[in-house]
Amino acid sequence: MIPKTTMKLHGIFPPLPTPFAPSGALDLIGLTRNIERLALDRVAGFVVGGSNGEFTSLTIEERLQVITTARSVIDPDQRLIAGTGMESTSATIALTRAAAEAGAEAALVVTPGYFKGRMTAEALTAHFLAVADASPLPIILYSVPANTGVDLPVEAVVALSRHPQIVGLKDSGGDITKFGRLRLECEPGFQLLAGSAGFFLAALAVGAVGGIMALANLAAVPLAKVQKSLLAGDLAQARAIQLPLIPANTAVTARYGVAGLKAALDLLGGTGGHPRLPLLPLKAEEHADLRRILVNASLLKANEP
Repeated sequence: MIPKTTMKLHGIFPPLPTPFAPSGALDLIGLTRNIERLALDRVAGFVVGGSNGEFTSLTIEERLQVITTARSVIDPDQRLIAGTGMESTSATIALTRAAAEAGAEAALVVTPGYFKGRMTAEALTAHFLAVADASPLPIILYSVPANTGVDLPVEAVVALSRHPQIVGLKDSGGDITKFGRLRLECEPGFQLLAGSAGFFLAALAVGAVGGIMALANLAAVPLAKVQKSLLAGDLAQARAIQLPLIPANTAVTARYGVAGLKAALDLLGGTGGHPRLPLLPLKAEEHADLRRILVNASLLKANEP
């Protein structure tokens, strides 16, 4: 097994959206362009096939195509993390192995959610242990209760943190008390990642080492400055950068979701486009509201089209 010390997760990791052509096929050229733009911001790495990548709307073949394409353009010093979560343990193991062959360096594994009423701490622990035992890649646990209806409990994470192949957790729940408990109780070296830019500073303050955040597709540099300022002991500067980003983060997550993130990318010169059904693109009034929010956050100039 790969020891935890070989997989550092410090810094900013944009969870890339998956662009689609007008025909509905993957737009791999657009994906490449988005990676090249973000690489200039010196992000720590990239996540493909996550929630913002609309993994539930991709075939297995498409998920692997996205990994292969990303691997071909990502700098060797930037990590490539691939979402490999499926509803069954065996399918998750199979996709994780295939992702490793396609060039992924770590697997982001979301909690299964269809049988959420039976996803106890015991069941989730058994699932992730089986995946980790069979995985050729380091595993990052992923808890996103707003999407799955399943919140990975502290006791499960603490137990899983002892596994040498499980290197960290992306938590999108936003419970800072939980972050603090995890930092206190998990194994030394286990790495916590904020799953949303809205609570990035708070998560860093109690021990997170970085973030996998939708807003990093639009504001990687300011988010990196939040972390740098806090590490330098300048809380006032970190707070001054963090607070104006909160409305923009809400717009591309809870308010408008993936469609909002993709629309924002288009506004900022990237390749966003429409999401796949059943997700719908933004309406005209929503698009105007999103534009206003981005301007107020100083992510978009008021005179830009």
